[in-house]
Parts: sequence; C-alpha cells; structure tokens
Amino acid sequence: MRFHETPLEGAYVVKLDRHVDERGFFARSYADDEFAAHGLPTGWPQSNLSRTDAPHTLRGMHYNAAPHGEAKLVRCVRGAIWDAIIDLRVGSPTRLRWFGAELSAENGDALYIPKGFAHGFVTLQEDCDILYQMGAVYAPAAGRGLRFDDPQVGIAWPVTPKLMSERDRTYPDFDAAIFDG
Repeated sequence: MRFHETPLEGAYVVKLDRHVDERGFFARSYADDEFAAHGLPTGWPQSNLSRTDAPHTLRGMHYNAAPHGEAKLVRCVRGAIWDAIIDLRVGSPTRLRWFGAELSAENGDALYIPKGFAHGFVTLQEDCDILYQMGAVYAPAAGRGLRFDDPQVGIAWPVTPKLMSERDRTYPDFDAAIFDG
C-alpha cells in the first residue's frame, strides 16, 4: 500500500500496490503494521456496507459528536463515488477545509478519515457498494450532520446531486457556537 497525505492533516488516500499477472492482480488492502507506521488506528470493531442504486445520489455530510468520534477507512468496491471530508476539529489549522477524491472499484483507492471529520459522497454511476471500516461502534444518539452545500465550507461537488434523504437535505449549516458547545 502507498499512503498519500491529503491537504487535511491526518487524512490519507491509501492506494493499492498491485501485483499483476495474467489472472488479474493481487493487493493487500489493509495491514496493521503499515497503518501503525503512519500513526493510524489498527482497531476496526465495526464494518459497514452501503449500497446506492442510482447515480448522483448523495449521502452526507455525517459525523459523530464527541466523545463518539469515528475514524473511518472507506473504499468503493463496486461502481464509483466522489468522496468528501470536512475537517471539524477544534483548533485544527485546516478546520472547515474540505478534500474530495474519486474512489472506485477500478482504482481501488481508499480514504482514511480521522476522528473529528464529517464525511459524505456522491455516486458517479449506478449500483455502488461502499465498504466502511469503523474505528468505533456506532453510537446512534451521537449522529450529526452538516448541509452538503454549506457555503462556509464550499465543497465543489463534481456532479449535482439528484437524490438524497430528507435528513441529509435538511442538515443545518455549520455553527461554531452549537458545534463547539
């Protein structure tokens, strides 16, 4: 695996190191020692699979309130998505900055997302499966979200979302007074 730093401290695009032959390829997609060498978590007590049928469907921007923050390792194993993260960490020099990357079954890339980030994606084609390795067991009461088009953040989505849940559509804009509590 190759770990590529993003402009947001602690977030990485993890690329496969493919060993190709006439049958296809083989690649390690996770290894405790390699993640630990980059100072990243190695415990993943929960794994989730998300299926999205229609292209241009948006899910996000989700995060968990402290102290239930979740690190995530996200990989698209079928189809293609554009994955976005927002740094929400108090005191971070990149707070409210975003990063986005295409994750697809074809490129095999994963995105490591630290605790304290909001996360979401838009599907680029139909029939997408997204695999999440979670750094904590989900705490439903801690689930929160930000509006995907919050002008304070200004995510430049590569396509206009056509479908999203009512919950995702009606999340509020970021408000430091509420968020920082």
